[in-house]
Amino acid sequence: MTTVLAIDQGTSGTKAVVVDADNRILGVGEQVLRPTYLPGGLVEQDPDTLIESVLATGRAAIEQARVPVDIVTIANQGETVLVWDPETGAPLSDMIVWQDRRAEEQCDELDPHRERIAQKTGLVLDPYFSAPKQAWLRRHVTKHGVVTTSDTWLLHRLTGAFVTDVSTASRSLVTELDTGDWDQELLDLFGLGDEPLPTILACDDIAGETTAFGRPMLVGGLVVDQQAALLAESCLQVGETKCTFGTGAFLLANTGTSALRSSTGLAASVAWRVAGETTYCLDGQVYTAASAVRWLQQLGFIHEPADLDHVAAPDNAGVFCVPALAGLAAPWWQPNATANFTGMTLSTGPEHLVLAVLQGIAAQVGELVRLISNDLGTPLKRLRVDGGLTRSRRLMQAVADQLQIEIEIYPSPHATPLGAAAFARCATGGDLSESIVPWTPSERYEPHWNWARAEEFRQNWLASVPAG
Repeated sequence: MTTVLAIDQGTSGTKAVVVDADNRILGVGEQVLRPTYLPGGLVEQDPDTLIESVLATGRAAIEQARVPVDIVTIANQGETVLVWDPETGAPLSDMIVWQDRRAEEQCDELDPHRERIAQKTGLVLDPYFSAPKQAWLRRHVTKHGVVTTSDTWLLHRLTGAFVTDVSTASRSLVTELDTGDWDQELLDLFGLGDEPLPTILACDDIAGETTAFGRPMLVGGLVVDQQAALLAESCLQVGETKCTFGTGAFLLANTGTSALRSSTGLAASVAWRVAGETTYCLDGQVYTAASAVRWLQQLGFIHEPADLDHVAAPDNAGVFCVPALAGLAAPWWQPNATANFTGMTLSTGPEHLVLAVLQGIAAQVGELVRLISNDLGTPLKRLRVDGGLTRSRRLMQAVADQLQIEIEIYPSPHATPLGAAAFARCATGGDLSESIVPWTPSERYEPHWNWARAEEFRQNWLASVPAG
């Protein structure tokens, strides 16, 4: 197998790892990114800072590894967009991040087409996805340049190519789910019908070549970050499900090679296309997970995420939280929803609020698991999890208690880049299942609550969710 530089370009940071043919991680580079959160649900990133982080982390990982790298791959944010000059590669706008809600007006205008859009794309008409934000940029910022997702811009800067991958394209609201191709009717609805469109690649295609990290290296094996983690956690069979606890919490379930539409308001998209075969997934999102923890830090309730477990109260004392700090996704799809606490009294302290936030994150994940079980027609037996917040034992136990299933912790903090590395190996001739870095859970959590206690908590928590 080949040696891969895998770059995970995320919302809160960029990480690069070098993985050799023996599945050893020889080098790691990491850089924190701080999105700008503005009033009205606006979330932006600086493009120049972002690409600098890609170059810096990639070079740092290679320098640490001190081995020749054969291929570079990038796992991207999926729905983050910008306008840029195709001649120079210079950005013509800030990046609008997937969390951003400013494109609600575009979605409201297209409400009469909601069912048609859902049937074609498998997605819910919502500002979370990329096309509404692209349409907003065209209406309010500039008609010049090209408007694309962040991966296309990054790949152009690295290789000169104008491409995206099929999993990213399927998150746009302007591709047809069954084919993975751009759909002219949908493009016209969003006012994007005359835009230059990147070529859609399979996840085992080669996009080009780059010298940005030293000697010439292939670039390929491209994928959305959450789909990369799905592969890394060996979710190869129908019904196998993972949840990544990062800036948000993202639950994905493998639904096989048929494009299943959700009947419960979840998003359906391409998981990956490898060796000419497309695998699909259902996914649900909790918009604020680690970002809710950062909010607790800003309030002074904790100094750092490592404080969560010893600050959180043993019991929530009747306090419930819906941490909708950036709106609610499935099954509510309320972009204007705001966070709330209920059940507070004069005896409520910071420790109760911290626990309530953790339980609120777990409760939203629990609702997504129920929706996926309904769509699949069978209950989940276990959930595989990754991401920085899996280090919180209180949060993981809350997830196990509320879901009433076993939780398996992925042993590496590098699930996304390791999944991307597997796709890169496929791009150089490897088999999909054999390209995955082998793993066993570092820890398992079993429910401590019985079903009755979990259901009582769920009903009390649901009562605190704001009405749509």
